[in-house]
This record gives sequence, C-alpha cells and structure tokens, in this order.
Amino acid sequence: MQIDATDRRILKLLQRDASLSVAELAEQIGMSQPPCWRRIKKLESSGFIERRVALLNRKQLGLRVVVYTEVKLSANGRQAVGDFEEKIQSFPEVTECYVMLGQSDFLLRIVTEDVESYERFFRNHLSQLPGVQDITSSVALSEVKYSTELPI
Repeated sequence: MQIDATDRRILKLLQRDASLSVAELAEQIGMSQPPCWRRIKKLESSGFIERRVALLNRKQLGLRVVVYTEVKLSANGRQAVGDFEEKIQSFPEVTECYVMLGQSDFLLRIVTEDVESYERFFRNHLSQLPGVQDITSSVALSEVKYSTELPI
C-alpha cells in the first residue's frame, strides 16, 4: 500500500498522541471524520499502525537504570541463535533486542531499578543462558533523547 501526505500526517499525529479521537485528528488534518476513520482503519489493516500503547515513565515506576548489553554466543549456528532469541523474550527487563553484525551477536536494552538489580539479572539469568560466550555491559548515565517517534 502506498501512503500519501495525509496518511503521513495522521501517522505523525498518532505517534505523538495515540489518544487523539478521530474527531480531533480529522480537525487537525482538515478533513471530515468518516474519511479520517477509514484512513486510520486502512493504515491499521495494512500494518503501518501495529498497535496503540501508553508510554510509561520508567523513572516514576522506579526503573532508574538503563543498561546496554552486547552478547556474543559461543556457537553461531541457527539453533544457538534461535534458542537465545526465544529465551530472551521471557525477560521483561529486556525491552529491546537486536541481532547484530560485527563483534557481538546481540544488543540488548535492559531496564532495571538499580545497578544491584541488574547484577542479579546478569548473574541469575543472562549469564546462565546456554551458548553465551561473552557479555559486555554499559550503563547509561543520563538520557539525552528518548523518542518512539519515527521520522516520517
């Protein structure tokens, strides 16, 4: 599906505030509600809008530490990679996981209450995963920019 400038405006507005009503969206875009609603439904059914969520303030929830962790597996066979990917899905502390090219096989974004809770996660879970050869972690000191908005 091709999207036009109006679809892009809808997507920009929704990714900033998914709680906007169809009426509010239509007003900001300068169109009536029924065609706006149809465009939103089409964007959803075509996969441009995966889901609508509430973004929570991690610090308010006591999750003050963000750790970026590189993981290298000892065996790069399909089974080792698949096993790691499957197991990492079960850890709520891991908010992002990417397969990498280069020195490491995976890059994880891990969110915890404090350094001690990360250490417990590291010792009890991450370092216990089969096939893990090396783990390198970096703790973020402060957040300069955090955004879920894509550059549309």
